Amino acid sequence: MPRALSITTHNASLGEAPLTPEWHSRTVASETAAHKMSFTAVPTASNSYQLNDSNEVQPLHSLPPPFTTTSSPGQTSSTKLIRQGAEALLYYTHFLSPSLPCALKYRPPKSYRHPILDKRLTRARILAEARVLVRCKREGVSVPAVLGAGWEEGWIAIEWVNGSTVRDAIFGRKTWRQENQASYEGGEKDLVGLMHKIGCAVGKLHQVGVIHGDLTTSNLMLRPTVSGAEGGEEPSATSAATPFDGTITLIDFGLAAQSSQEEDRAVDLYVLERAFGSTHPEVEHLFPEVLKAYGESYKGAKVVLRKLEDVRMRGRKKSMIG
Repeated sequence: MPRALSITTHNASLGEAPLTPEWHSRTVASETAAHKMSFTAVPTASNSYQLNDSNEVQPLHSLPPPFTTTSSPGQTSSTKLIRQGAEALLYYTHFLSPSLPCALKYRPPKSYRHPILDKRLTRARILAEARVLVRCKREGVSVPAVLGAGWEEGWIAIEWVNGSTVRDAIFGRKTWRQENQASYEGGEKDLVGLMHKIGCAVGKLHQVGVIHGDLTTSNLMLRPTVSGAEGGEEPSATSAATPFDGTITLIDFGLAAQSSQEEDRAVDLYVLERAFGSTHPEVEHLFPEVLKAYGESYKGAKVVLRKLEDVRMRGRKKSMIG
């Protein structure tokens, strides 16, 4: 078992000694001294690895079959941790075949919850996310395809989306323009085009009755495309000609829901607007282009935009009150 430093509190109502400041300081000092020689902490970027009794680094969570984070002798594991969130871990791996890369979202058991409740919540959330993705894909919304799911084990495997996030593309725009200054003089036309594509993608999502719940530029992918194929454009793994070339693909539907309420759609837009204001203040003045394209792609946009004004007023009032 991994070694860890733990401090136990005492409950006076159970007949134990009350936790006074003086007693607490002596207890902490004694426990710290006792563990000083045996406790070892290894700082990691993801906090998903720990030391075992042999001082070997091991994954904090074991993936359920058929996935694994270990490798055979002489081979390298194809499963890599990409991101760790509060509820789930995101891995890059392959599904059924080495030629089929996928994003594996795994919700490990939560020890602080009752096991039965934890299983029910995990199952409900994985099924809800899978249903939303399947519905969006069926209706023509650009989202990753669902490859498989194990709601009892807590995982869902979805299509791997090549490309970069809108967040990274905007941050890298200045460097790209400096490197391609001689061949590109478009002003803000590229940004306007990006905003238009974002507005159309969100409008199409709302048109099918789905609320994303976490619309940020980190959850919008620019999937590179190639032209000339039958039927128009197809996804490509090659790099885009400009930072904003490609199709907007929405990802991370962990907080998504199916809703017909205009208020929910307005909150979705408000979250996206605040994301631009906090993460990309230099392009926040172009957000009306998102709303313009949203109005062109979603028939009920007029009601939603009126609701958005109400949501903004409530947001400003909350900011002033604190």
